[in-house]
Amino acid sequence: MQIRPDVFTLPLLYSLLLGIGASTLVGCSTPHVAAEALPFDRAIRAAADGLLEQAQPLSGMFAAPDRQAVMLDPTLDADSGQQTSATQQLDSAITERVQQGRSFELMPFEAAHLKSAKYLVVGSISRAEGGHRLDLALLDLNTGGVVAQTSVLARLDAADMKPIGYYRDSPVLMKDETVEGYIRTTRARPGNQAEASYLGKIGAAASINDAARLYNSGRYREALVEYRGLAATPAGNQIRVLSGMYLSSVKLGRTVEAESAFGRLVAYGLAQKNLSVKFLFNPGSTDFWADSRLTSAYGMWLRQIARQASNAKVCMDIVGHTSKTGPEEVNDSLSARRASFIKQKLSAEASELTARTRTVGMGSRHNLVGSGTDDVVDAPDRRVDFAIVDCTA
Repeated sequence: MQIRPDVFTLPLLYSLLLGIGASTLVGCSTPHVAAEALPFDRAIRAAADGLLEQAQPLSGMFAAPDRQAVMLDPTLDADSGQQTSATQQLDSAITERVQQGRSFELMPFEAAHLKSAKYLVVGSISRAEGGHRLDLALLDLNTGGVVAQTSVLARLDAADMKPIGYYRDSPVLMKDETVEGYIRTTRARPGNQAEASYLGKIGAAASINDAARLYNSGRYREALVEYRGLAATPAGNQIRVLSGMYLSSVKLGRTVEAESAFGRLVAYGLAQKNLSVKFLFNPGSTDFWADSRLTSAYGMWLRQIARQASNAKVCMDIVGHTSKTGPEEVNDSLSARRASFIKQKLSAEASELTARTRTVGMGSRHNLVGSGTDDVVDAPDRRVDFAIVDCTA
């Protein structure tokens, strides 16, 4: 679904008033990150309060009796592009604070509400020295401008970065230009425009949220219909849609359709020059996880990765990762061996990839979850990345 055609047009008076309000916000609320890291539960409330306090001058200058309609596009883990338990807590804090205030009325982030909502909240959690950084921004949906932004540092403890629902099930990490645009928007200064790669797809983002909600509630057939519809539009050509098509097809037992969807997902990732696949290995081993319920699709995954890479004639670095369990030198060696194992599997499917791939072991230095539980929860930490490189390098 597209944003209403006049979404970036306003009457002159409103535009002038908005400009004055945005200037006021820029002048008195230049974004900065507080030096002191707060406990996570306090940090999420401080971030929500800080954003809404900045927005008060904007909402107050119209002296409207009705509260301004605002939506929340669920916050993301900036390192993985996923929704996690921690981002869910942040969403809850924002929801609670908005509902307690008098300036805004919170509406569900659904395609049906895009025409009536005036503002949109976006947010992200990213790793920072000494903890996690929380970034929230408030967008004006009529102009696409950022009208408020706040950043808070939270302590590392109690931030549960386990992926939830659809994101937990996804075979890949959710990083593409649309997600990256969303994350950059959460850090944008007031007075700037939201990132174009996200702003132009807010309508699709709302529909993606609708589809994910159907998937998370077990309504896979309806979710697949939504994802198919999105995939047929230019704005729907993004990783969350293609992953949703794959996951819904798997849940419905449609193996042929699932493989086709996974092939499209891989081709898209390679075109984006990076694809991160969540292969689940036995702890300390290059063997895949023993539970076939979790790994039965790996043969198909490898077949499609090899096929799509061969068709695209790309050269790749195969980058192995491990969880943080064990000494660093052991993890470095293990991650390199896992990358070599994947290279062998791909080369068996397409022999030309032997010369067009090289392996890299990153150990546990780029963990995304960091729980060290060596199970499905921290599967993103044992992922294998496929990074497109120059064939002459």
